Amino acid sequence: MDADLCFTSATDLSKLIRTKQVGIVELVEMFYQRISDLNPKLNAYLALCQDQALSNARHAQDAVQRGDDLGPLHGIPISIKDLEMTKGIETTMGSAMFKGRVPDMDSVVVERVRQAGAIILGKTNTPEFGQAGTTENKLGEACRNPWNTDRTPGGSSGGAAAAVASGLCTLATGSDGGGSVRIPASFSGLFGIKPSQGRVPRYGGYGRPSANHFSQSGPLSHTVADTALLLQVLSGPDPRDSTSLRETPPDFAAEINDGVRGWRIAWSPDFGYAGVDPGVVQVTQKAAQVFQELGAIVEEPGLTINDPFPEFLDVFSTATYTSYGHLLDSHRGDLTDYGLRALEHGASVTGADLSRALLRVDELRRQMEELFDEYDLLLSPTMAVPAFEINQAPRTIGGKEVEPFWGFLPFTFPINMTGQTASSIPCGFSGDAMPIGLHIVGPKGAEARVLRASAAFEQALPWNHLRPPVS
Repeated sequence: MDADLCFTSATDLSKLIRTKQVGIVELVEMFYQRISDLNPKLNAYLALCQDQALSNARHAQDAVQRGDDLGPLHGIPISIKDLEMTKGIETTMGSAMFKGRVPDMDSVVVERVRQAGAIILGKTNTPEFGQAGTTENKLGEACRNPWNTDRTPGGSSGGAAAAVASGLCTLATGSDGGGSVRIPASFSGLFGIKPSQGRVPRYGGYGRPSANHFSQSGPLSHTVADTALLLQVLSGPDPRDSTSLRETPPDFAAEINDGVRGWRIAWSPDFGYAGVDPGVVQVTQKAAQVFQELGAIVEEPGLTINDPFPEFLDVFSTATYTSYGHLLDSHRGDLTDYGLRALEHGASVTGADLSRALLRVDELRRQMEELFDEYDLLLSPTMAVPAFEINQAPRTIGGKEVEPFWGFLPFTFPINMTGQTASSIPCGFSGDAMPIGLHIVGPKGAEARVLRASAAFEQALPWNHLRPPVS
């Protein structure tokens, strides 16, 4: 089979499968051969399930031959981020203390992927409990970026991004609690979307016993249409998740090609507080002007956000402590440095601290709602810098001193706090040939609008023909 099929979009691959031009078993075998060849260079996968996948592929091919009704992802090879529970497949949460754990249940995300007919290839690498914007843990070597293996692919869906970008799966599920889909999408040259809070139920992936204020599962893919396809499968209420939106999701692809003519779009190079690499500003500002060429009005309203990271950290780490704090005494030595810091910070947050942090969340949400009274979308850089060397997060960005653990992601986590939807779309390269992403933010519930704008940009500046060196 032609290895280009490993970079064929899911929408096109689905047509080839349904018309019997591509055999699902042979396709899955080809992906596993590529994984065998390339994964040692990237560490994108933590666990594989080849026997299960090939068995499922044979059943899927039989269904094609019989002419059965087929699901929207029938036969499509997919990876699952290792923060999602998978029945019969090792699930570590990126933590050495869970190495070898095999659940007897699927998360709702995995249930829906299976029901749609996709073939799960394995579980992708993630930092411990999804607590970092890069992908290192105690399970093995760091996950590496296929554009430059000295660099990070981002996190916490770093393995998902590395796998898609290098052609080790067609689609990937990620999750985004502070930027964890958009960070690796930007660093790895992919399209990804964080859905509105509650759009995708998180049962079996996040939210118990802690409240889920910020996290959403979301797709990573080569094309906007592929992300829309997977998002459609994942979306919709589930009674097991009390925070899931109680509404039928719209058809995300119905108006995806209708353009942005007449829209009012805001642009912000820094959200009024962030240090940003000048090269990133130059590339993303030029990308923002593409929307003007597409018939939209692009303005810079001077958005100013007071740095909300302290409040974000209080809420996020409290949830982590609620879920995993019982491990501090018994498994302290198994924890990563950043996992330990998160748990200890969560343990230190008082009820009053959390109440003040949640007030700041409400204030930020209202500020962004008022912005969207005037504008259809907000554009910014996705990341403050291109992908950096592993374990070398910058301490100074754009002449401003930043905290290395989070200073490179000032645009993503505020949108988790507001509950809005946002995508990252490839828009250019740095001087040293690393991808740069444009951040497209919409109001809560406006995934279709963000996808429509993303598709217009994709048509104006296509990128899917580009391949990283490790592919």
